Parts: sequence; C-alpha cells; structure tokens
Amino acid sequence: MQYNDRMNSSRRQFVKKAAVLAAVPVIMDYKTTAPQQQIIHHVFFWLKHPESEDDKKALIEGLKTLKAVPQVRQLLIGTPASTVKRDVVDNSFQVSEMMYFNSTKDQDDYQEHPVHKAFVEKCSHLWERVVVYDMIVDAAFSK
Repeated sequence: MQYNDRMNSSRRQFVKKAAVLAAVPVIMDYKTTAPQQQIIHHVFFWLKHPESEDDKKALIEGLKTLKAVPQVRQLLIGTPASTVKRDVVDNSFQVSEMMYFNSTKDQDDYQEHPVHKAFVEKCSHLWERVVVYDMIVDAAFSK
C-alpha cells in the first residue's frame, strides 16, 4: 500500500509541475503580444454650406492628408448612412472621420502635429460646427 501511495503522490506532483511548465509559454506570449491601449477619435463636421458638394469634397480631401501623421493607425472618412430613421440617430452632419491611436499620448501628439495644424488652418473655414468623441477601447469587451 505504501508503494502505491508514493506513486500516486509522485504522479500528482508531476502533473502539477507539468501544468505549470505548460502554462509558462502561454503567459509569456500574452505579455509580449498583449494589445496596446486603443483610442478612437471620432469627429463630426457640420458644413457652413451643407448643400455645397465642393465644400464637402474639399473637407474630405483635407481629412485625407491626416493619414500622413505617423501616430494615426487607421483613418476612416465618411458621410451619413441612409439607415432607418430613429429618434436616437443623428445624421445631421455632413462629414465624419474616425481615427485609431495606440495611446492617449499618440492622440495628444497628433493634435500638435504640423499636418493636423495645417489641416485645421486650411479647412476650418468650411465648417460651422465640430463635435469630437474620444473613446478608450475596453479590452474586456473587444474581440
């Protein structure tokens, strides 16, 4: 009986050690590949002349220049979608842009970047109103 008890104890210790050692590469890989903090910067523009296709085109062309800012991971530019009208949907804007950044510092640096400042200087005469929503992505709810 003692021999069997020692064998079972040795097996349990072996299994515990093997489980810990098997988990180490997974834990190490998570630490090296864990996603960075993600910031989404979403801006809505209302044009001074909303009926002007030339103004809309000029604003969109100006927004495209912002891709040159190195902190911008991704830039999406668009106009209101023709989705079902609902009380909670505001599609009164003419143009919107959404940018992705790795950190709040990157977003702050973008605000001071010469390309961004040039965009504001060149295009601000086109808009009457701007609304900005900045969001930190909650990694717990992201795929």
